[in-house]
Amino acid sequence: MTKTAEAPPGGAAYRYIETSALLAARLEDDRSALEAIRGEGLRFASALTIAEANRNIVRAYAGGKLTAVEYRATLRWIRRFEKRCEVVAISQEVLNRVAKPFAGEPLRTLDAIHLATAELVDEQPQLVTIVTRDRRIRENAVALGFMVE
Repeated sequence: MTKTAEAPPGGAAYRYIETSALLAARLEDDRSALEAIRGEGLRFASALTIAEANRNIVRAYAGGKLTAVEYRATLRWIRRFEKRCEVVAISQEVLNRVAKPFAGEPLRTLDAIHLATAELVDEQPQLVTIVTRDRRIRENAVALGFMVE
């Protein structure tokens, strides 16, 4: 996904939604995460975000943390989210970036995939806000010049 846009007044042009924020918004009823997800800018996420969210939902249901009704409702919520944002495939370009160092090493592979995907959007990281609840992603995103919520 390579797009260029002017930042809207007072905000980023793009919002990368990372898995931890998406799950916090739904499973933990984190209002600030939900507001950040809904903030200004074109929303996008890695295909990894959707896969991780679905796996976490399955695990929560299997572990008795969600009822059958909550499980189905949460899966529908994730599908609606997926339809309302651009989902970026884990491309060879992303994998090539993952193979290079990040500022906050050591960094887990899945976290590196999220950051590499965010880097694909634009050459100006200040136009991208990364919405996350993960400390490692937050620290690396800031080091790369992204705004973080």
